Amino acid sequence: MRTAPGGKTGRRGYMVMEAKTLAKKDLSGFLEGLRGKGFEIWGPTGGPGDVEFGFLGPGTQPELDYSNVRLSPKTLAFPQSEQMFVFSTERHREDAFILKEVPEGGKTRLAFGIRPCDARAFLILDKVFLVQGAMEDPYYKNKRERTLLLGLGCNKPCSTCFCHWTGGGPFSKEGLDVLMTDLGESLLLEGVSEQGKSLISGWNLATADAKQVEQAAQLAQEARNVMGPGVDPTPIRKKPLLEAFGDAYWERVHEPCIKCGTCTYMCPTCSCFDIQDEVRGRCGLRGRNWDSCMFPLTTLHASGHNPRPTGKERFRQRFMHKLRYFLDDFDTIMCVGCGRCVQYCPVNIDIREIIRELSA
Repeated sequence: MRTAPGGKTGRRGYMVMEAKTLAKKDLSGFLEGLRGKGFEIWGPTGGPGDVEFGFLGPGTQPELDYSNVRLSPKTLAFPQSEQMFVFSTERHREDAFILKEVPEGGKTRLAFGIRPCDARAFLILDKVFLVQGAMEDPYYKNKRERTLLLGLGCNKPCSTCFCHWTGGGPFSKEGLDVLMTDLGESLLLEGVSEQGKSLISGWNLATADAKQVEQAAQLAQEARNVMGPGVDPTPIRKKPLLEAFGDAYWERVHEPCIKCGTCTYMCPTCSCFDIQDEVRGRCGLRGRNWDSCMFPLTTLHASGHNPRPTGKERFRQRFMHKLRYFLDDFDTIMCVGCGRCVQYCPVNIDIREIIRELSA
């Protein structure tokens, strides 16, 4: 729930936590101060229409006027490629080794300007890689625990965004440490987690006045109104699993798909990976790389058998996993409504249409 300065209720009934303001002209100094305290800054960078989430070195300003970055910031905790072990078979050397783990660690990273949908995606990835009572993924866990998320609300959601269908919103706070609202000449900062509150309280930032709090609430409401009514995807669970699996619907809907994997590589919640050994001479490395359920090699057995031999089975797996299997396991769908798969699909497959049809 949002809190107003002093803990009072705003005129629109919003409760807004004590918020701070940061003038955009002071943003560079603010980020330099964070670097001076040991933070590694990541954020949106690039020009209009080509904004990526990347490392922001000293003197680099984040891009604030953008809809969303093309590739998801999930790479902060789940990189597209990462080394796990290195190895050598040169046994005659005193320092030779068979298998040696690549050390994890590093600075605390600050994801500045991450969108609320991408922050919520980390909560879904947590369910995959940090399963309570089971084996935790140490590579993901290390990176996740040293990453703070400073979110930037979406004043102007894209036409392909549907975060409100999946339980979020253009100003959702789920998964964030700080939520920022772009007021034009300044940013309004609200601490969400204890770490986030501590972060913004450690700077000499002005307390937001009632007019600025009201403006932030108005921007959030306008953004939500622009998105229109949502569709609840959870009725998909009502159809018996075996009946949904064998439905003739999949025969028709998969046909346009060329199984290129763009949707999975753009997706902030897809978590498939493959482990490969790469060897040169007597030295090599073991690493993991993103994989995709849309590729035939993903499920190809050593015997030559493939339980998903055609595009139909692979297409069905993608949507059944996101909209049904994950929902049954974790009571939430494996989607945050970022709209990347809609925006970048080369044959214009729209997950929103599939949700509508399956829900019906």
